[in-house]
Amino acid sequence: MSTHSVDVTPSEHVEDPESDVTPSEHVEDPKTDVTPSEHVEDLETDVTPSENAEDLETSCIAPKINFDFSKFPERPRKLSKDGDMLRAKSLSEISFSGLGRLSPQMSSRIDRISELHCSDGLPPPLPVNTDLDTASSAEGHETSLMMSEAWEALKQAKLHFHGEAVGTVAATDNFEEKLNYDQVFVRDFVPSALAFLMHKEPDIVKNFLLKTIQLQSSEKKIDFFHLGEGVMPASFKVLHDPFKNADEIKADFGESAIGRVAPIDSGFWWIILLRAYTKSTGDSSLADMPECQKGMRLILSLCLSEGFDTIPTLLCADGCCMIDRRMGVYGYPIEIQALFFMALRCAHVLLKRDGEGMEFVHHIEMRLYALIYHMREYFWLNFKKLNDIYRYKTEEYSRTAVNKFNVIPDSLPEWIFDFMPTCGGYFIGNVGPSKMDFRWFCLGNCVAILASLATPTQSNAIMDLIEARWEELVGEMPLKICYPAIEGHEWKILTGCDPKNTRWSYHNGGSWPVLIWLLTAACIKTKRKHIAEKAVVLIEERLSKDGWPEYYDGKTGQYIGKQARKQQTWSIAGYLVAKMLLEEDSHLGMIALEEDIRMESTINKTTSCSSFFYASGSKIF
Repeated sequence: MSTHSVDVTPSEHVEDPESDVTPSEHVEDPKTDVTPSEHVEDLETDVTPSENAEDLETSCIAPKINFDFSKFPERPRKLSKDGDMLRAKSLSEISFSGLGRLSPQMSSRIDRISELHCSDGLPPPLPVNTDLDTASSAEGHETSLMMSEAWEALKQAKLHFHGEAVGTVAATDNFEEKLNYDQVFVRDFVPSALAFLMHKEPDIVKNFLLKTIQLQSSEKKIDFFHLGEGVMPASFKVLHDPFKNADEIKADFGESAIGRVAPIDSGFWWIILLRAYTKSTGDSSLADMPECQKGMRLILSLCLSEGFDTIPTLLCADGCCMIDRRMGVYGYPIEIQALFFMALRCAHVLLKRDGEGMEFVHHIEMRLYALIYHMREYFWLNFKKLNDIYRYKTEEYSRTAVNKFNVIPDSLPEWIFDFMPTCGGYFIGNVGPSKMDFRWFCLGNCVAILASLATPTQSNAIMDLIEARWEELVGEMPLKICYPAIEGHEWKILTGCDPKNTRWSYHNGGSWPVLIWLLTAACIKTKRKHIAEKAVVLIEERLSKDGWPEYYDGKTGQYIGKQARKQQTWSIAGYLVAKMLLEEDSHLGMIALEEDIRMESTINKTTSCSSFFYASGSKIF
């Protein structure tokens, strides 16, 4: 195993000025995870979406989406036409006159960056003119240096096993205790994997996919209880056995995490990444391997098994996804439902149509119809729907009830009436018996756009909301993981007085730079690229200068998080993916799915969710 690190200058510890709770002691809390082709035929068909009357009231801007996902460049787009010059020209030859905003971190790494060769697979720095006389030129060259710094940092984060890179560690901050930040987390690796795929370095992604599916078969036991066979690890690390004088991989399935919750999202991210690898490389041999086929079936068997459920969404515990601490997301959180939907569609593409595979394909099709109807009908909120809920009657006992979940109108939070614009909408955080969590969750809504869980009209309404509420959802540092923060008595009840999740900090309204790649992908899919470009500008103003922190605190994200690790790998990778998507939007094809016209036409003809569950079972796709 070879390990690398990047020197980082830690920032001063900043207490959240808006926090209304002072913890008894400052506890450094580990990042917990309870988190989470040859050509293949898929569901990604060109669609002319049909819109119902309610959808038309959702968005002010709803252009027809006809994006072409089929074309991929032969190689990544170079940062400069003068790429051949770059091999002979090092950064030591560059004049930095006019680059007044160059970060100390960049300057300290110039010598190291200049030594990178093309054999490292890293993009070389751009040549810089000595007569920079405009602010735009200075900013352009600073961005080039930031990209080079990011690629170097991503390389330093690689974790090796038996001489092969198998992932990237969560952070390489040597000034803090490692805790579990020296591990490869499944969800954290996704933006790193996408960056490597876009840069035509698929080997590390292939190694990661194979290694994690092998770990799936490991014994999973907490106390005397055995976890389901299909559970994927939250993370893994490489350990050296001095007695055997050999390295071994140790996986964590939640038994070491705070709360001891298994990561539901890990399996979904694994399937989504397998499809991205297949789409990017054009090689289906990995997905066709018996190990990967079995792994997908085991993951799906956990989600598609029959039980006491009366709705198609997945029931989850708190802390089972990116929000891996107690934050009141138990029940049916939007993040898990959107990832579940996307993983089902990806698995439908990847599964072989043999005996076992065909049976799962049939179950996937039935669940997709039920899930997409349920999410669009009950999780979607716009101005009209909010007004309807405000006027709901309660205690309706019938199959034709309008208020099917018996939501009490008096439970509507006051902030939602000011937050909801007349043009715009989003998928709310949670829907269950007498419960609607109206908080905005960024990851779930962006994935809903990418997976086509949202209609084109709904997708544009989400973009309308982001633009209308820019200060609240983006602020000074993209992006709010959720909005608004919970505080006071509600904070005590929902978080258990968690000192790390005080208001506007960490998962409780904190700002997470990694989410920029999801926003950028969603913006490109909806043809609202200018939104992503505006957010990336904010990222470039501070992220590198601040040492690539994990998250930011404050109502507008102005403060580096009080317990945020520096040199956070997915903050680095998220920026790289966003930049490469903006430079070459054909990369979107590996992480986005178009609507399927057959599924949409069937849903539009169906008037009740129950008909999906009790369908005769005839093949529809």
